[in-house]
Amino acid sequence: MALLDTLVTTATGALSATIGVLVGGIVTHRAQDRQWLRDKQLIAYEELISHYAKFTMTISRAHADRQGWDYDWSEWSATLTRASLVAPADVAEEIDNFGKAINAFLNQVARDPARDPLHNPLSVEEFAQASRAPAQAQVQLVNAIRRSLSKDQKTLPFWIGGSLASSPDDTR
Repeated sequence: MALLDTLVTTATGALSATIGVLVGGIVTHRAQDRQWLRDKQLIAYEELISHYAKFTMTISRAHADRQGWDYDWSEWSATLTRASLVAPADVAEEIDNFGKAINAFLNQVARDPARDPLHNPLSVEEFAQASRAPAQAQVQLVNAIRRSLSKDQKTLPFWIGGSLASSPDDTR
């Protein structure tokens, strides 16, 4: 009987340890997957906002200085796609809205042959007006990103950079 008790106790202990290791491995793997995804999301979101800032400044300078400009639009498209691939559904929807606002902005400031920066540049006021919709879409996107990363994040009531208006609701 003592041998049976010893075997049962040993087997139970070994089984418990094995189950503990398996459960711990699963929990650790899930946590690592979540951390990996969060890291990829942050990189993609940073890249997206960075590209937006770069091409907006490039086009703005071109109009202000009456000079030509060039930008790698394939990289912008790839950046939108990369961000959408790792984003949760609500953030991906805001990325799509942001992309649409950027497209309308580009139609006004970059694609209209009548508004060539060399011969007929936009004024600072006209450029600011064209920038309002993308800036508002940017705030919506940034707030969706902030909510997706942490429920404790408060929404931002202002446009990033604050150079176009004091708030997204400003209709000046």
